Amino acid sequence: MALYKNFPKKDKIKQNVVYVFIDASNVWNAVKSARKFIEYKNLKNYFRKNFNAGKVEIYYYDAYPKDGTRDYNLDGKHRFFTYLKKGLGFIVRKKELRKKELKRISVISENGESIIEKGNMDVEMTIDAIHNIGKYDIAVLFSGDADFLALVSYIRNGGKKVYIYSSKNNISHELKTGGDGYCDLRNINEFWGKDLKHRKKN
Repeated sequence: MALYKNFPKKDKIKQNVVYVFIDASNVWNAVKSARKFIEYKNLKNYFRKNFNAGKVEIYYYDAYPKDGTRDYNLDGKHRFFTYLKKGLGFIVRKKELRKKELKRISVISENGESIIEKGNMDVEMTIDAIHNIGKYDIAVLFSGDADFLALVSYIRNGGKKVYIYSSKNNISHELKTGGDGYCDLRNINEFWGKDLKHRKKN
């Protein structure tokens, strides 16, 4: 089954430079649907193989609660950011959340309990994608937000290709059809790892 409407063609001479921009809140919706955690360590090899990439840069965007504003431990979140940055070579963009009332979800992994809260990082993603447009051949957006349609058009008008990764029921029609291809994250087996477990309510 084809995952893309226009899969990047492999060139035996030229290898692509691929920049991946991951909206953590959007990915979390796919995680909930698949009931598994994403194996981020597999992403670079996936794009090297499927996009004929000689270089892959991955940007990860997430918001987290300001220290002292929550009644749970944030060490797991900060360890995860460190793992992405130092362990996998990702560029991590993070922002403190100051609002008290946000949707929270408790999940259990092999490292213990984690709390997921959503935050908006659209501006940061857009700035990085535009700032680096001269460095990549292909941009990959992990998002389903229709607000990114203008960014997709800008990148494509600059002679670059853009592929959208999201999941069913979390992707706008405009963004799904606005790039050079779309892929449902849930259909990529090598992305998925351990089972997601929610803490049972007492």
